Amino acid sequence: MLISQQNRRVVVDMINLKHMTTVGKKILTLVHNDFEDLELWYPVLRLRGEGMVVHLAGDLANHVYVGKYGVPVKSDISFDEMSADDYDGLLIPGGWAPDKLRRFPEVLKFTRDMMNAKKPVGQICHAGWVLVSANVLKGRKVTSTPGIKDDLINAGAEWIDAPVVVDGNLVSSQKPADLPFYMNTYLELFR
Repeated sequence: MLISQQNRRVVVDMINLKHMTTVGKKILTLVHNDFEDLELWYPVLRLRGEGMVVHLAGDLANHVYVGKYGVPVKSDISFDEMSADDYDGLLIPGGWAPDKLRRFPEVLKFTRDMMNAKKPVGQICHAGWVLVSANVLKGRKVTSTPGIKDDLINAGAEWIDAPVVVDGNLVSSQKPADLPFYMNTYLELFR
């Protein structure tokens, strides 16, 4: 298989890809303005490198959202088009976007549906706000930026000061520096 991208040619070794258990899995990433640039792009690129299909959902389809540091991303679908039946996993980047994301009933329903279906859900930094508002953290172990520690505890979670915490299908992490560990752990849920 040959992929052409901006006058560059990349050869993908299909033999090696066929042995990967992640090939073809569909992941949804939620997006809104002021997302943490690294917390969105590092996971998206890492998952695509693992052969996964990653869709970005915003309140508007085909809309450009801008991260905290000015890096843009274009949504593939709108929140109205999301269905947990269509996806194998969910990733929520941090930044200030989660405070906006949690105001959309469709986002909260999708998050609850993914958690109830025990599909892999990843949250990093401030992304825990979405899970707080979805009311899915009672009795769960999580981590986050210390800035929202009290929010998670008040939602019934046990907050742990660690770079990555796994509780069943939920993987949480604290900050951009933890991204390699966060993504390694998230990907393990598909193996």
